[in-house]
Amino acid sequence: MIIDVHAHYDDEAFATDLEDVMAKLKEENIIAISSSSSIESSKENIEIAKKYDTIYITVGIHPHEANDAPNDFEDVLFEFARFEKNVAIGEIGLDYHYDFSPRDVQKEVFIRQIEVAKALNLPIVVHSREAHKETLDILLENAVGKIPVLIHCYSGSVEMSRILRKHGIYISVGGVVTFQNAKKLIEVVKEYPLELLMLETDSPYLTPHPHRGKRNDSTYLKYVIQKIAQIKEVSEDLVIEKTTQNARNFFGIK
Repeated sequence: MIIDVHAHYDDEAFATDLEDVMAKLKEENIIAISSSSSIESSKENIEIAKKYDTIYITVGIHPHEANDAPNDFEDVLFEFARFEKNVAIGEIGLDYHYDFSPRDVQKEVFIRQIEVAKALNLPIVVHSREAHKETLDILLENAVGKIPVLIHCYSGSVEMSRILRKHGIYISVGGVVTFQNAKKLIEVVKEYPLELLMLETDSPYLTPHPHRGKRNDSTYLKYVIQKIAQIKEVSEDLVIEKTTQNARNFFGIK
């Protein structure tokens, strides 16, 4: 079994053929975790997970949506998070690349969602773009040592990754590692222990080489697996075994 720890199957890119995609996942023995970005997205993912055996979900509010979060969003997340196939609070965090929400609002909503996760003893899935130091500061103060932490689609430096692994923070790696300009991420993957690595696609985005430009889905994980095995000079089977076990343990998937 292979686990894609971060996809977005509630995205409109899958509106017309989601059933066909889910059938492919089942055929290839892939489980995917569909990550939410808002209250509405969380509702949609719950409905998807009810329908398909191959899907687990996370519920949460993305930093892009932080400014539109309702005042009582914690109450809603508490309710959604108790859904039996919800496995984490996410994706949550900071995005200083687009700044679609004011940075102080992003930080507040991020911290408040960490508190929800702690109250429910759930892990968190973190989005961090061009805000790595601020993200780490918040995690060290509020989450690390209290709940498990995964930073998805890691895009930070090698130096930052060394700090993360010292604190037992997981990272997930997707199609970007196959890109020709992925030198920094390749160095990160080379050093980062398999025991703290997971696989993701961020579907429908970040489709790996050689399919860039097409819509991504979890069946393209094979290219990520091949690349990680090549970088770390281990077998593809070992990459699958370790990352799947990591995901099972982290998210509590039996």
